[in-house]
Order: sequence, then structure tokens, then C-alpha cells
Amino acid sequence: MKFPNKNIVLAGFGMLLSLMPVQAALTFPNINIGLGQANTPQDFTNGLQILIWLTILTLAPSILIMATSFIRIVVVLSLTRQAMGAGNLPPNQIITSLALILTFFIMAPTFNQINEKALQPYMQNQITQQAALERGIVPIRDFMFKQTHEKELALFVRMAKIEKPKTKDDVPTYILLPSFILSELKTAFTIGFVVYLPFLVIDIVVSSVLVSMGMMFLPPTMIALPFKLIMFVMVDGWYLVVKSLVESFVT
Repeated sequence: MKFPNKNIVLAGFGMLLSLMPVQAALTFPNINIGLGQANTPQDFTNGLQILIWLTILTLAPSILIMATSFIRIVVVLSLTRQAMGAGNLPPNQIITSLALILTFFIMAPTFNQINEKALQPYMQNQITQQAALERGIVPIRDFMFKQTHEKELALFVRMAKIEKPKTKDDVPTYILLPSFILSELKTAFTIGFVVYLPFLVIDIVVSSVLVSMGMMFLPPTMIALPFKLIMFVMVDGWYLVVKSLVESFVT
């Protein structure tokens, strides 16, 4: 067994020692967020803006879920999986990821309007923060109005005990949002019922055949599952479900 040359070892050790001061000289940024005394009104305004933006970022996931097409998509996809009776296939991660991707696809025109009318002018200091918020909420409200039923909207207007709005601009956002969520749930379960029907027919037929053959102790769901999967694959079920979901938002 040959040992490495002593000179090579010493040279490597010297290089290591030469690098140690360089490594010790490395510094890392320190980020501190705390409460302190504001010396000028500008300092107080900047701190308040940071607090507002942190609050918005915290509520962003809820806003994305409740004010977009995510509700309808994830409910319909979940009902489709349950109708097939395949257990946890596809997994929840895939269902949620697909719902998010379709949500971004459907909401892309709305997000582009928010970027062009509110975000970019604010980033270029052309409008104030209040004006950016007022402009940014308009495309979201237009999208929610297109998907909200009058019955649900009238329910929350009556429950809020406010004067009947004459135009869409008179409807407060805190009334529009729950009306939109309720309408989305109603629409999602309606679509889910239509998706559920073919699978229900297969379950009934398989159960009737098993009973007529005297196989009463054989689980009908286990026998019906292959037929459901075959039917779903032959009709290209995921294509039809996704196509119906996307087209349901086209107005």
C-alpha cells in the first residue's frame, strides 16, 4: 500500500489553512422585524405598509381558494374519484394539484387584468396603494358576479338587512363573497351528480346480477370497480370532466 507524498499532503494542508480566513470573513445578512419608535411619519407609513402586505400574503391562500374557481373544481374532482370507488386513487395531492393548475388556467385572464390595471401601475408609482386595491378587486368581482346566482345573492342581501342594490357596484364585497361560495358549491354538486349517475347505474346492474345469481355475500363494489374503470377509460373520462369544468366558467 502506497502512502501519498508528504509534500502533497503538506501542500493540501496549507491550502486548507489559507482558506480558513476567507471562510471566517464570510458574513450573512441579518433580518429583524420588530416594533420600535418611528422617528418620522414616513417610517411609520413604511412599517404600516409592510404589516398590510404581510397580512395580505397570509390571507392569500384563503383568497385563492374562496374567490376563484378552485371550489367547484376540487369538489367535482373529489366526487368523481368517489363515484369510481377507487379508494384514494388519485391521491389527494394529485386532486389538489390538478385543481390548482386548472384554477390558474381559468383565472389567467382575470389575473392579467389585475396585473395590468393595478399591480404594474402601483409598482411604477403611478397610482397609490388604495387605488391599486380598488382597481385590483374589480376583475375579481366581475368574475364572481358571473358565477353567482341571484337567489344566493338575494339571501345574503336580506340577511345583511341592507337596501336592495340597484347595480352591481352597490353590492358590497362582503356580501358577494359568501354568495359566490354558496353558488359554487351548488353548481359543483350539480355537476357531481351528473358525473355520479353512470357509476351508480353500473353499481345497480352489478348488484342485481349478483343477487340473481345467488352471490349475495360477494361485495358488489369489488366486482363493479373494473367495469367502472373500463367505462371511464373508454369514454376518456378525465378529458370530459376537465372539459366540462373549464367550459362551465365560459360566459
